[in-house]
Amino acid sequence: MVINRIKTIAQQIKQETIDARRHLHAHPELSFHEYQTVAFVEKQLRAFGINHLEKKAETGLVALVEGKNPGKKTVALRADMDALPIIEQNEVSYKSQNHGVMHACGHDVHTASLLGAAKILHEIRDEFEGTVKLIFQPGEELIPGGASLMIKDKALENPKPSGIIGQHVMPMIPVGKVGFRKGMYMASADELYITVKGKGGHGAMPETLVDPVLIASHMIVALQQVVSRNASPKIPSVLSFGRVEALGATNIIPNEVKIQGTFRTLNEDWRAKAHQHMLQIAHGIVEGMGGQLDFEIRKGYPFLKNADALTEKAQQAAIDYLGEDNVLDLDIWMAAEDFAYYTQEIDGCFYRLGTRNESKGITSGVHTPTFDIDEEALEIGSGLMAFIAVNELKN
Repeated sequence: MVINRIKTIAQQIKQETIDARRHLHAHPELSFHEYQTVAFVEKQLRAFGINHLEKKAETGLVALVEGKNPGKKTVALRADMDALPIIEQNEVSYKSQNHGVMHACGHDVHTASLLGAAKILHEIRDEFEGTVKLIFQPGEELIPGGASLMIKDKALENPKPSGIIGQHVMPMIPVGKVGFRKGMYMASADELYITVKGKGGHGAMPETLVDPVLIASHMIVALQQVVSRNASPKIPSVLSFGRVEALGATNIIPNEVKIQGTFRTLNEDWRAKAHQHMLQIAHGIVEGMGGQLDFEIRKGYPFLKNADALTEKAQQAAIDYLGEDNVLDLDIWMAAEDFAYYTQEIDGCFYRLGTRNESKGITSGVHTPTFDIDEEALEIGSGLMAFIAVNELKN
């Protein structure tokens, strides 16, 4: 049976997949600068015997693994390749050699897993019909998102897949398990860049000033009503501010305050309305208190919706591959992913790969300087992706 063949090969290439992940982890590159990463991926694919390759979006790559009757049906598998601007604190042999850059979101795992899946699929290409399109994309971590650029560069064409599968590490799920959710899964994400301008001066003479710190404080508090008093309870929404910069001192009121935040939701109509609510409230507060306001909303990734039929089939494939006890149902997650762009074009399924192992002390979350994985996940990551693809090509 093909499932046993895939499991056997995944086990045989396990160390090779781990080695690929460690190489990628040690040599991370920031979004849209993945030149060495994509060169490594291309070299690996050609070594496997996969030569249907095409560069996309400068640092992206698309490859084809053709089975029998390759024109019958095409399914895509996707991995992102970029790293984050974080100084790694792990003391491991594969620690980042690029100071200040780290694979803290598991994209090294995604890329290595897809390389492993590619090798498996190439080796069993006589045992399935159709074509598997491998999409290695840049820039998931940075607006406008590498997925949007890959789509613009026709990565989903010639041939066009009927569906696309993506996986992402999940440090809250134990290694050996995976998680799925059909329908709405992840939020849209907008970046907020705000400058509140006033008139600074000596803190002992506030009556002569227009205090942007006080104004910004009122504005931030007032903006919380966008969610608490305007959003439907049926529509998950988050408005958070993570950076407030007022470069004054104990007795110095600055001329301006800079603020950065994020707005996330799962409904496009409400998303647009919330933008207007934010602008109206902020302008009303700031100008009413004598200040001036610059409020930029950078519209980011859309919400991610997993196609029902594709996700149900992929989840059943995971049950067949790992056993029912190792396949979990996921809740909505308010993080964002540029994989959502693909799901706006074709059916998509984005699932989670468990990487946690408390006995090994592997518990840190993504986007932290101590993030790491239990590398046992890589055998599952490569094998399961290959099996889901082959299973999807059946009809």
